[in-house]
Amino acid sequence: MTHSEKQLSTSVLVIGTGGSGLRAAIELAEAGVDVLAVGKRPKADAHTSLAAGGINAALATMDPEDTWQQHAADTLKESYLLANPHTVQIVTEGAARGIEDLERYGMPFAREQSGVISQRFFGAHTFRRTAFAGDYTGLEIQRTLINRAAQLEISIIDTLYVSRLLVKDNAVFGAYGFDLQDGTRYVIHADAVILAAGGHNRIWRRTSSRRDENTGDSFRLAVEAGARLRDPELVQFHPSGIIEPESAAGTLISEAARGEGGILRNGLGERFMGKYDPERLELSTRDRVALACYTEIKEGRGTANGGVWLDVSHLPREVIMQRLPRVYQTMLELQMLDITKEPIEIAPTAHYSMGGVWVRPEDHGTDVDGLYAIGEASSGLHGANRLGGNSLIELLVFGRIVGQAAAAYSAGLSAQKRSSAAVDWARAEVDELLAADGEENVRALQRAIRNTMTEHAGVVRDEAGLLAGLAELDAIEARIAHIGVHPDIAGYQDLAHAFDLKSAALAARATLQAALERRETRGCHNRSDYPDLDPALQVNLVWSADGTIAHEAIPAIPDEIAALMHEEVSVAGKLAE
Repeated sequence: MTHSEKQLSTSVLVIGTGGSGLRAAIELAEAGVDVLAVGKRPKADAHTSLAAGGINAALATMDPEDTWQQHAADTLKESYLLANPHTVQIVTEGAARGIEDLERYGMPFAREQSGVISQRFFGAHTFRRTAFAGDYTGLEIQRTLINRAAQLEISIIDTLYVSRLLVKDNAVFGAYGFDLQDGTRYVIHADAVILAAGGHNRIWRRTSSRRDENTGDSFRLAVEAGARLRDPELVQFHPSGIIEPESAAGTLISEAARGEGGILRNGLGERFMGKYDPERLELSTRDRVALACYTEIKEGRGTANGGVWLDVSHLPREVIMQRLPRVYQTMLELQMLDITKEPIEIAPTAHYSMGGVWVRPEDHGTDVDGLYAIGEASSGLHGANRLGGNSLIELLVFGRIVGQAAAAYSAGLSAQKRSSAAVDWARAEVDELLAADGEENVRALQRAIRNTMTEHAGVVRDEAGLLAGLAELDAIEARIAHIGVHPDIAGYQDLAHAFDLKSAALAARATLQAALERRETRGCHNRSDYPDLDPALQVNLVWSADGTIAHEAIPAIPDEIAALMHEEVSVAGKLAE
């Protein structure tokens, strides 16, 4: 069947309409630069909208002694020294400006009676520096950015699936894609492209992402264009995702539930955090609580479904209704469970890609000229353990910086190289998939990858498991050659899933190979066969498409920040990360 094909042109193309993509688009539009933002899911339902806890900035509204340097020190320390100090400095120093931008766009932050923005503790922060709006901060930020984009009349197409970036002589010149509803093809010419299409945590069986987001799209698009990935093995597992129903497995129970006094018990009814962190108990760091839950389940002390219990039923009902309204509603809707009376069955769940596309700290440019990556698609800020609240501020700081960098790059071009061969290749790739009529089912293969990653690259890993995972992935990739793709009257989702599957396979391979290479235990990355931290591996692992991995040295930490990294963070009255 022949397809209509539309050609669009813009100065800067933004792929992804979550927080980072919209913030970059706003920066461009405010500067008068022509920008188009495209996404594969409705902008109002971007992954950003799920972020509950808050957004970090050393505003010092509550604790006057807080500084950006202390925020940087806390971030670097919690990264297990794998974060890039330049990236960390840019984000922490630019954080207050990021909050000001949101205020300018009309963000309704929670405030103190004096009118200043209220800030609360999040785990591993020295001071109160997390600004928030109830327990739905990310949703409010997303709404605020959508409203600002509408005021600026930014062109947004959120039914457009980008299948390939268009590159000539290592410079990007646009992207190829198709409409999810009617299959219309798009050739989009752009001087610069900003990749803001999220991470890869959907390639695990239990994940806090929804069904068709964070499938590793950013990773595949970047790598096929000639870019590299950094630290793909560093994935944060959130301690508390629900197990049932299967369709919602991994949906997060906010850590506010532990912050308000929730207790973790194993299948035998024992409170177990005392064995793993006797001082902080349930308020320990995210990586430790996830490891503790995983260990209890693995050693046979889990529930029948392979989970543990998180119990808030001993708390006063009014505390639950006021402080945990979303948790209460979610459990009623999904399981008809009343958390004021019964415990919640949870297990660790893949939550956040701390690694991502390799970028330069100063402007988040990649190895490909004119191609930038931001948000969860990028790397450099989080190292081996992300501080809660840092992901949302990263979107605002780098959204602004990358918007400016892409505008400058576009303005500096004397001409743009294009390649009809590159467009023909992208077009043929879609044609070929649409004609595919093999016996393999795309959804079944996505599930196979998720099973492999859950079994062999979860909270705890070892060499035998990672090698077995790679062997399973080889077999799955052989089956991918025989898929059938069948768009129907309801749209072209099936074609999109086939590209999601390709992305998942690439992201899985990068993750397994880098996890094999990191022969140590550091932060979120636990190797049972290498239980100690290895100072020689205080490097970033940079993965290329041919499977080679380079060890990249991390710049020295500036003295003014290093001096603040020695104090142990007290835990009194603090939320878990």
